[in-house]
Amino acid sequence: MYDFFEHPYRVLKLSHVMLIGGLTALLAGAILAYGFDQYLSLPSVVVAHAMTILGPTAIKLGYVLRLLTLNRLRRQPATPSPGLAG
Repeated sequence: MYDFFEHPYRVLKLSHVMLIGGLTALLAGAILAYGFDQYLSLPSVVVAHAMTILGPTAIKLGYVLRLLTLNRLRRQPATPSPGLAG
């Protein structure tokens, strides 16, 4: 588990997935909860409203992961590529 977070590019990809997934959940939840609520059953409306809460949460977590990862990548010393070390 902790090995996953040792690779900054994997964490950066995870943060992008969380940002896109959170935005998708927020938009779908808002459309379902406020636009189509009369056509949905009560449990579906509850899930749609939960998506409007969980979507922004995923966006915030993804954004924080992205900031931390970009800061970590900026601190790493640049390694020369093998073809240029001549």
